Amino acid sequence: MADISVQLSEQKRLVDFKTYDFSVKELVSMINDGIINISPEYQRKFRWDDEHQSMLIESIFLGIPVPSLFMATNSNATWEVIDGLQRLSSIVRFVADLDSNARRKVGRDDYLRLKGLGKLTEMNGKTIMEIPAALKLDFLLKPIKVITLSDKSDYQVRFDLFQRLNTGGISLTDQEIRNCVFKGSFNDFLKRLSEDERLRRLTMKPKSAFEDGTYEELVLRFFAYLYGRDLFEHNVRDFLNKFMKRAATNYNEREYEAIFNKVFDELSGLQYGIVKIAGRKNSSTVFWEAVTVGAAEALLSGQEHINLDGFYEWAVNPEFNRLITGATNSRSMIDKRIQYTKEKFSMPNV
Repeated sequence: MADISVQLSEQKRLVDFKTYDFSVKELVSMINDGIINISPEYQRKFRWDDEHQSMLIESIFLGIPVPSLFMATNSNATWEVIDGLQRLSSIVRFVADLDSNARRKVGRDDYLRLKGLGKLTEMNGKTIMEIPAALKLDFLLKPIKVITLSDKSDYQVRFDLFQRLNTGGISLTDQEIRNCVFKGSFNDFLKRLSEDERLRRLTMKPKSAFEDGTYEELVLRFFAYLYGRDLFEHNVRDFLNKFMKRAATNYNEREYEAIFNKVFDELSGLQYGIVKIAGRKNSSTVFWEAVTVGAAEALLSGQEHINLDGFYEWAVNPEFNRLITGATNSRSMIDKRIQYTKEKFSMPNV
C-alpha cells in the first residue's frame, strides 16, 4: 500500500492546476489577443451543428452550469485549449459580430443565428445584435469556469492529459495532440515535409490521412527510427513522444532534410509505391518504416544509390514478413527488419 501512496504522490506532483472564472467577454478578448490559442488541429474538428450550439447559448442565458473549459499553459504565456473547443467556439461564434477577429481565430467565417431553442423561444432566429442591449450585456458578463494545467508539467504528462481530456465530440489522433503539445520549429518541419509530393505519391493511405496527422507521424517515425532508436523501449507512442521532445531542442534540419530528400528521390523509382503488392491501396506502417529507414541507412553507409531490383519480390518474402507481422514492437524486431531492407537495398546490381 505504501508503494501505491508513494507512486500517487509522485504523479500528483507532476500535475499543477489553477482555476479561474472568466466572463464571456473576457474569454473572447483573450482569444482575440492571442492569449487563448486554438490550433488548426482543433479548428477542423468543430462539429456541433447550429441547434447544438444554440442550446449551449440558451443554457448560459438561463444560468445552467456548463462544464469547465480545460486549457494548458504554454511556455510563451499562452493557453492551449485541451477540452471545451465546441463550447468555446460556439460562444465566440455567437458574439462574432462584436469581435470578428476572435471568430476567425476559432476557424469560423460566419456567425450564429439561434435556432431550436425550447425555453427562450423568442430568441429563435436572432443573433446577439438583435436582442435587447440589457440581455446582450448579461450574456457577455456570464461567468465561465476555466481550469489550466501549468507549464510545470513535463511533455509526457501534457500529452497524457490531452488524451484523457480530449472529449466533447472531438477525437484527435496522437499526432494531432503532438502538434499541440510539441509546438516549435521541429513540429513545423515535420508538417512541411509531410506535404512532400514524393511522400504522398509513394505512400498509400486513405483520404482521412490528409486531415488527421498521419503523414506528419510517418515523417516523425522515419526520423525517430533512423536517429532515435536508443529511446525505444516497448511502446511506440511513448517512443515517438520522447523523440519529438528531444528533437524539439536538438535536431539538424539541414541533415534531416538532406537524407529525407535522398531517400524519397531514390524510392521514387518504385513503380507501384511503398507497398508489398502492386495495386494495394494501403501502405502498412511497419512495412513503410522498414523500407524508408532501411533505404536511409543504406545511403548513410556510403552507397550512392539504392538497389530497387526485385523489390516487389523480396517485399513478400516469408522471412521479411515474419519481421513485419505479429509482435513487431520490440527493439530486436525493429533492428532486424531495418537491417533486412538495408541489406536488400545495398545489394549490387546484377
